Amino acid sequence: MGERDVRLAELVASFSLASDIALGQPMEHALRTCLLAVRLGEIAGYDEASLGDAYYSGLLRGVGCVADAHQLGEWFGDEIAAWAESATLDPLSAPALVGFLARRLGTGRPYAQRAALLAGAPVRMAAAARELFGAHAEIAQRMAAALGLGDEVQRGLGQTFERWDGRGYPAGLRGEAIAPTARLLRLASDAEIAHRLGGPDAAVALVAERAARVYDPSLTERFGTRGRLLLAQLPVESVWDAAMAAEPGRPRRVSLADLDQVARVSADMIDMRSPYTLGHSAGVAELASHAAAVLGIDSDGVHALRLAGWLHDLGRAGVPAGIWDKHSELSASEWERVRLHPYFTERMLARPTVFAPVGALAAQHHERLDGSGYPHASMAAQQAFPARLLAVADAYHAMIEPRPHRPARPPDQAAAELRQAVHQGRLDGEAVTAVLEAAGHPGRSRPRGWPAGLSDREVEVLRLLARGHSNREIARELTVTPKTAGNHVQHIYEKLGVSSRAAATLFATQHDLLSPALA
Repeated sequence: MGERDVRLAELVASFSLASDIALGQPMEHALRTCLLAVRLGEIAGYDEASLGDAYYSGLLRGVGCVADAHQLGEWFGDEIAAWAESATLDPLSAPALVGFLARRLGTGRPYAQRAALLAGAPVRMAAAARELFGAHAEIAQRMAAALGLGDEVQRGLGQTFERWDGRGYPAGLRGEAIAPTARLLRLASDAEIAHRLGGPDAAVALVAERAARVYDPSLTERFGTRGRLLLAQLPVESVWDAAMAAEPGRPRRVSLADLDQVARVSADMIDMRSPYTLGHSAGVAELASHAAAVLGIDSDGVHALRLAGWLHDLGRAGVPAGIWDKHSELSASEWERVRLHPYFTERMLARPTVFAPVGALAAQHHERLDGSGYPHASMAAQQAFPARLLAVADAYHAMIEPRPHRPARPPDQAAAELRQAVHQGRLDGEAVTAVLEAAGHPGRSRPRGWPAGLSDREVEVLRLLARGHSNREIARELTVTPKTAGNHVQHIYEKLGVSSRAAATLFATQHDLLSPALA
């Protein structure tokens, strides 16, 4: 691969497929939204730079959904289904919102728990929405910053949920105070969904109905006259190819180092879907690549394993957070959904040439030599050694992390279980030996100093905060008062330059502060 052979749009578009299914939309919703937004923006007179900002904002506007997946899973059970239904709700109708909450809130819980959640839900949900949508926007902004995208892209992503009439989230901005890219994409996204579900007439009618309340009146006017023509251009043979061709201006390219940054940031964000998987992908990438180096595998092979480790759980976006965070045994249907996530990973990474081989490798992280793994139940002869190494690294790191149904296993116990799996013919012995050597039992030493000037106690607080603990729970865990815990949280936010738990969690994962080996 040449030093500047990778298009940024291809990489970001791959990750947009993950946010599509996490939001209950079919893959390529974001790509279709980009196509529609760029074409409508051209009609509205946006310049090339603004169209480019809208293009990348459209690909990234859904990635912040990781910020609220765990919370929404606690409220709605299947937050993916809840997102899908919410996308079709009339934001101007209070009865529609109440009906949605009555149908979805507390799904799967006993009647008494549902009743408790529903009591006063509209008022509580309005307050919670401001916080959650704010975190969603902040995470998307930080993703854009990590990718080197400019201030206008970040500004637009921060205003994804604002409305023309000032009744949006999180800041309640009104009219032209909202970034042009945010105005354009809110209309384009809703119109794409309405068109897909009801055809061009439904999309044009929806936009007209919400003019001057949800959408920019000048954009709704142009969509009213040209919308059907624009929508007629959407069902192209390859949405991917059309979206790549539609990037305004000269296509942006990234270096090999940038590729690693994109993969790492994406891994951290996917892991944020559950407080139990924070830092998991980075840990797997480190173990797999170090084990490969221990075995003398060449630098290209080590790099491929590192990329596969970062990206192996991208498909987790297609499984509800309520399943990942379930404290009891999974049902048969829930297990079937879990078994699909490696397949989703492979499909999301199939299109960019640079990621296709990595995706094929990453998709095998739950396969086992005796055919007992998933999703393909492949046998030993079908699994190349890098796939066997990745499977061991994933298994080991998952064992030393806490899960909702069990505490973290001690490293020695995890090692014993891996060796037992070798005896049973499920894992490769050479791969297990290399991973355990790379793991450096009993664990790596802690770095000498913490980033951003954090103290030891603040790192303890940050770890609990990232795992979803309230100030009161943090206080109980650390034997301090809730006020002291709250002060620690505020100091952490100030040092990190963030304003939400989700952004603090992302910082912690990016700086490897959650690894069990650093506990």
